[in-house]
Amino acid sequence: MKVYELSVKMHFSAAHHLEGYNGKCAEQHGHNWEVEVFVTGNKLNNMGILIDFRLLKEMIREVLGGLDHADLNLLDPFRNTNPTSENIARFVFDELSVKMKNTGCEVSRVLIRETPETSASYTSRQ
Repeated sequence: MKVYELSVKMHFSAAHHLEGYNGKCAEQHGHNWEVEVFVTGNKLNNMGILIDFRLLKEMIREVLGGLDHADLNLLDPFRNTNPTSENIARFVFDELSVKMKNTGCEVSRVLIRETPETSASYTSRQ
């Protein structure tokens, strides 16, 4: 099946620490996280658009707004789960998927960069 794919990059800044980690990441520290969201769909609207970038950015901002300038360990989604890049990617994927239910497209992957050299992603396999 052929589909269209769009992506949007955004960012947020936050602090976290990793419980049970043997190293510096066990101490509270911060990152300027980069988030890239990929969405797919197979039907364009009458203007030839899968989803308006403005709408997609608004939905992503809503999800990231609760993370920005927060101590991630204190937020409900991460109280019992380490706020690793992997878990943040899954959280953004799941939250954004709910927001996109009636848009005609879906989140296919969320990529999180905590540094320019490191990333983790969460994806749907179809």
